[in-house]
Amino acid sequence: MKTDIEIAQNSQLSPITEIAAKIGIEPDDLELYGKYKAKLSFDKIQAAQANKPGKLILVTAINPTPAGEGKSTMSIGLADALNKIGKQTMIALREPSLGPVMGIKGGAAGGGYAQVLPMEDINLHFTGDMHAITTANNALAALIDNHLHQGNSLNIDQRRIIWKRVVDLNDRALRHVTVGLGSPVNGIPREDGFDITVASEIMAILCLATDLANLKKRLSNIVIGYRFDRTPVYVKDLKVEGALTLILKDAIKPNLVQTIYGTPTLVHGGPFANIAHGCNSVLATSTALRLADYTVTEAGFGADLGAEKFLDIKVPNLPVAPDAVVVVATLRALKMHGGVPKAELSQENIPALRAGFANLKRHIDNVKRFGLPAVVAINEFVTDTEAEIAALKELCQSIDVPVELASVWADGADGGVALAKTLVNVVENGNSNEYQRLYDDQDSLETKATRIVQEIYGGRSVVFAPKAKNQLKEFAKNGWDKLPICMAKTQYSFSDNPTLLGAPTDFDITIREFVPKTGAGFIVALTGDVMTMPGLPKEPAALNMDVAEDGSAIGLF
Repeated sequence: MKTDIEIAQNSQLSPITEIAAKIGIEPDDLELYGKYKAKLSFDKIQAAQANKPGKLILVTAINPTPAGEGKSTMSIGLADALNKIGKQTMIALREPSLGPVMGIKGGAAGGGYAQVLPMEDINLHFTGDMHAITTANNALAALIDNHLHQGNSLNIDQRRIIWKRVVDLNDRALRHVTVGLGSPVNGIPREDGFDITVASEIMAILCLATDLANLKKRLSNIVIGYRFDRTPVYVKDLKVEGALTLILKDAIKPNLVQTIYGTPTLVHGGPFANIAHGCNSVLATSTALRLADYTVTEAGFGADLGAEKFLDIKVPNLPVAPDAVVVVATLRALKMHGGVPKAELSQENIPALRAGFANLKRHIDNVKRFGLPAVVAINEFVTDTEAEIAALKELCQSIDVPVELASVWADGADGGVALAKTLVNVVENGNSNEYQRLYDDQDSLETKATRIVQEIYGGRSVVFAPKAKNQLKEFAKNGWDKLPICMAKTQYSFSDNPTLLGAPTDFDITIREFVPKTGAGFIVALTGDVMTMPGLPKEPAALNMDVAEDGSAIGLF
């Protein structure tokens, strides 16, 4: 059986100009990065705004397990299948981070015969967006420390600087550091730390900005810390938003690539969903919507994280809400949610499947809570039995939700045709979209957090730690309490305990602190032990990677 990278390297790519021509993009509208990658010009992005937006399909999933779900693979295979049945379709995906690529999770370019290409480039340095975001973030950090060193005219309290440096790797040794040591010429000593680049507020800002002017405005509204009198200090106080925008002037443009089947794909932006909002850029999604009849996009991790944030944070910045939501699962993962250990997942176990269905059902109920139709996509495995498949179909039928098996990993577009046809039927012949957000902006932060915990997670209540309670008062005083909530929570469970699988109830979620992301336009609520700088596993994926003498990648999945 071929590996993902072997399939990718044996695939025939078309020049990106030919892919662009499928959606009415002329060569002059592209900024080429070699033969197979390009950025869209601002002129083309702006011209596309005159087009009526097409249908939007959001792909989400159950809570992830070590058994695998295949959300990105399903997104890509579904889009290829939609094109195969005659629906002009584009994809809008996130960019992979080098942290997971070199760590354990892997990349974000799909798998098998449902991949975006060139896979090696996308999973590594791509067009340099990650580096630009890292540079802008760290430029701001350097400018803050320089301001302290040059006299600190803004009276910034160095003990209360909340802006951290970033690097696009998993590096636990950088979580807490001290800077400015050595002598007075090295700056003002203070505690600092690093986040992973995809957790940077600048990443979130890039993904929510609608144009360069909006990007600059959002950057200016970043809170970097507090003065000695506890009043917030913004980037606009430092007067450096112009410089940061300059660093990001090319990174804000969406990147055009292709699938194995030649489906045009915009890969742009990559915030994590367990510590950020988990969606690709507004510019990529909104541009795809105006260039194609159908746009398939995804949100990170399970629907309790990525889809909730997509619908509460991203959709208000888009021209339309999703017309349908595809919830991806595997029979193996459902059995794991039903209590089966990983080593026994290949064995038929219908009672465990029925028990694990509770996790899928809650995600489906959450989709319907937003007023949107759901379709279940089962990522097919060779170990799936006829009895298990029949049981799952019966369970889905009992709650009146369509379900289709898809074998896009093994069979590419052909393996997704049944799913594509069912989805089109739901979108074009089913109930109309009645999208509604979970909460109103005017609700308090306490109300927003409580609604997420009770109505999406199925929890009992929210426990606010002392620091969080004090911040609620402070944020209301600063006028930040009307912003959306972005929950930072484990992806593995509806609760803040990663070992609590299935559909737990009667649990509390503890919010230990809030982090203002006023430039991005939301407030992050930190729960459990979620960290903004991951560490590497005992045997990182990097151990298997190499490069051949011809420059081709080895061991990249």
